[in-house]
Amino acid sequence: MLFCAEFTKTLSTLHHVNAILIQLFNVLKQKMKIVVCMKQVPATSKVDIDPETGAMKRMSGETRTNPYDLFALETALAIREKTGGTVTVLTMGPPQAEEMIRDAYTMGADEGVILSDRKFAGADVLATSYALAQGIQVIGGADLIICGRQTTDGDTAQVGPAIAEHLTIPHAAWVAEIMDVNEKSIQVRQDLVSVSQVSEIPYPCLLTIDKDTCVPRLPSYLLKKATADRPVRILSFEDMPDQDLSRYGLIGSPTSVEKMFAPEESEKQVYLEGTAKEKADKLVALLTGKKII
Repeated sequence: MLFCAEFTKTLSTLHHVNAILIQLFNVLKQKMKIVVCMKQVPATSKVDIDPETGAMKRMSGETRTNPYDLFALETALAIREKTGGTVTVLTMGPPQAEEMIRDAYTMGADEGVILSDRKFAGADVLATSYALAQGIQVIGGADLIICGRQTTDGDTAQVGPAIAEHLTIPHAAWVAEIMDVNEKSIQVRQDLVSVSQVSEIPYPCLLTIDKDTCVPRLPSYLLKKATADRPVRILSFEDMPDQDLSRYGLIGSPTSVEKMFAPEESEKQVYLEGTAKEKADKLVALLTGKKII
């Protein structure tokens, strides 16, 4: 009987310890903080260009969410579903970027932050990435930062890695697949120019996500209603830890755009007549003449 009593007591203690460990693990899961850097880009080529700076006037035309960033957001949401935690969307731009943040809310993002100040305007890759890195520090840092591979307006694919360098954290670019996620690190597959590479990176770290790595989910009407009153946080230059103005915006940009212009519109159509072989020959001749092939 004494043995049974001691065994029962030990078993009860083990159950109690196990319950504590489960609670502790759940708390750790909830602390996983993911930040997704997103951007509004022109939805059309009809945009105005500032003649003095050569920069696009962001408020001069229709905008949309950078397509690559939707894959980044979906990746973050899928990781959150596995690990728990929160997904915060961070962007730099004019106040109307709130529309993009609210679209992200309808997909499942938890919080939204906009860096908006005239002092940030005209920034190149270096100044943009520095401001975003400062913004990430203001909101308390992150375990995992996810960016789209590139934007459709700049096409540099450099802002994500530059953010990581400013924050002195490891990063992986051109991520094609999330292979494994655990509480200490993330394993990814990168499709580089001539090789495919598998990397395991400890937190905190940054990833840039390639297109077609996943299928971005559709906005939810229920989430749209539920998040209608959810605030969007606005940060200005005054909120940045580093108040050195020479690190931000046009002043803090060591590179400049020599010339930027919208592509010329052309609605010219060419009809090829003849047999299939004749049409093929004419098409090859046409493309060769334009030095396309």
